[in-house]
Amino acid sequence: MDRSLETVLDQVQTRGGYAVRQEAAGALERVLGVLGAHLVGTDRTDLARLLPPECAPLLIGVPPAREPLTPEGFVAAVDDCDQGGTLYARRAVTAVLSTVAEAADDALLRRILTQLPPGHAGLFGRTEPS
Repeated sequence: MDRSLETVLDQVQTRGGYAVRQEAAGALERVLGVLGAHLVGTDRTDLARLLPPECAPLLIGVPPAREPLTPEGFVAAVDDCDQGGTLYARRAVTAVLSTVAEAADDALLRRILTQLPPGHAGLFGRTEPS
């Protein structure tokens, strides 16, 4: 599968219903930054390797979060980045995280979801791991 930045932005733009590429790029930047702060160890770097090289600094270049976020808190953290409102932030989160889920294999996605509090799987377009 093509994992170029253009392809990832196309997917985010389509899934998020964004009219222009810049909106998709902003969503990608905000969501990956919040996600990267909540992942540790090799899961973060493994995911960064699966995404376009331009995405790596967004995931691994952020300081670790002080506390885990509920799914609602994750959306709120994305909203804090741009103040576009909860619905806009949720659209960005689901567009980006479903694209991330497609790039990751099942084992990596399962490891990522176990690092996050229960309920995040839905943001990735998946069901909770058993």
